[in-house]
Amino acid sequence: MNILKRIFWYVLVNMVVIATISIILHVLGLDMRLNSYGYDYQSLLIFCAIWGFAGSFISLLLSKVTVKYAMGVKVIPENTTDPTSMWLVQTVYSLAKSAGISKMPEVGIYESREVNAFATGPSKNSALVAVSSALLTRLNKDQIKGVLGHEIAHVTNGDMVTMTLLQGVINTFVMFFARILASIISAAGSRDGDRRNPGLYFVLVMVFQIVLGLLGMILTSYFSRIREFKADKGGARYAGTANMISALEALKPTVGYVDDSHQTVAAFKISGKRSKFSSLFATHPDLDTRIERLRKYI
Repeated sequence: MNILKRIFWYVLVNMVVIATISIILHVLGLDMRLNSYGYDYQSLLIFCAIWGFAGSFISLLLSKVTVKYAMGVKVIPENTTDPTSMWLVQTVYSLAKSAGISKMPEVGIYESREVNAFATGPSKNSALVAVSSALLTRLNKDQIKGVLGHEIAHVTNGDMVTMTLLQGVINTFVMFFARILASIISAAGSRDGDRRNPGLYFVLVMVFQIVLGLLGMILTSYFSRIREFKADKGGARYAGTANMISALEALKPTVGYVDDSHQTVAAFKISGKRSKFSSLFATHPDLDTRIERLRKYI
């Protein structure tokens, strides 16, 4: 697992949005007004909650567009004549219908040596399911069906929205405590205690948001691992437990091909051996644990 790439993409997708909001607020002077003594902590918390959730939902609304651009996903047209693409679309549609999804997800393929698939989108009726080119060539159809069932379960479980709400809460407290710490430090050198250095205050806010955001990632990663187990169970229900287990078993030899740079989307991600520290940031449980849990459903 490359933890540096994981951290990079986390900062890129979520914290950049928060940083952009902070810059806008700073330019408009709103942030500094809340940095004055005329506002209490309750007002600051409400302020941070509004913008923290706004940042999280902006990320969610842009999720499909962002991932299409970042990963080069090519959406398969419904009238495709390519046999592999036709089978892929039909399989996703069949699984989606069995899961009670009224509007079929977009289905896409992206070029990668990584054996992977993911689901993203602002709602279950506006989702994207994409697979890597390597997955299509290295797994058989039953195994691919198991992977797709897992992704459809992410969609039906509303995991994108659930994780967005959680991220909104974390963003709120990240912005809140970053401003409190920045206020204390920026005022430390002032004789009368006034916050007279807006430049220092702004820099400190940005630094603390990144540091606290990375700490918050430990919590989001923990909840993500829980959602993965639930998606495995849903995938077994939609695609068959045997297909799900077979898919996970087939993924074991592909560990060397894994690139952990896209952990910000709900993905059928795998990873190699983890240190205790890096396990805190793992968004997916290890394969053996997932397989063991699935065997209980047979």
